[in-house]
Amino acid sequence: MFAVPLGEGAELRPLEPWQAEEFAEHADRVREDIAPWIPWSRTVTDVPSARALLEQYAQRRAADQGRIYGIWIDGLLQGGTVFRTFDPVLRNCEIGVWMGTAGRGRGLITAAARHMIDWALGPRGMARVEWHCDPENERSVAAAERLGMTHEGTLRKAFVMDGERRDTMIWALLAGEWRTAG
Repeated sequence: MFAVPLGEGAELRPLEPWQAEEFAEHADRVREDIAPWIPWSRTVTDVPSARALLEQYAQRRAADQGRIYGIWIDGLLQGGTVFRTFDPVLRNCEIGVWMGTAGRGRGLITAAARHMIDWALGPRGMARVEWHCDPENERSVAAAERLGMTHEGTLRKAFVMDGERRDTMIWALLAGEWRTAG
């Protein structure tokens, strides 16, 4: 297993099905913090549902279509990142992130996303990395801006959460832009 140090006692590591109990406890701990933005915060409610989500990402990783990572701070899972989509044929992927209140304000999401972007646009040869977020999620918008992404547009009422149709901002970074800025 690998761990990427993020500073301040934090590290980025893969999240795997054998960690379902820890992930379920994490979901309970951060649910209120992430519920407005993260759909799985409603469905991961116990160890079996946590295992199901982690197994789904293990299958995606095996098919080279997605991955999930956790951010541990002083040994406690506090947030994470995903390649929500990963298409090595079209060379496009989408990064998603979450962080509980206890881990916010330390730059850890930005640091973790930089590692993911470096890997995707470097060794994996992706041409494009996307970031989708609700325009009302100010933290997510700010993270996309810090990463040097370009706001390409907003899809109106394109995402459904809790039966409510919401807008989705699309941010992106192209490989040539990252080499210049990253």
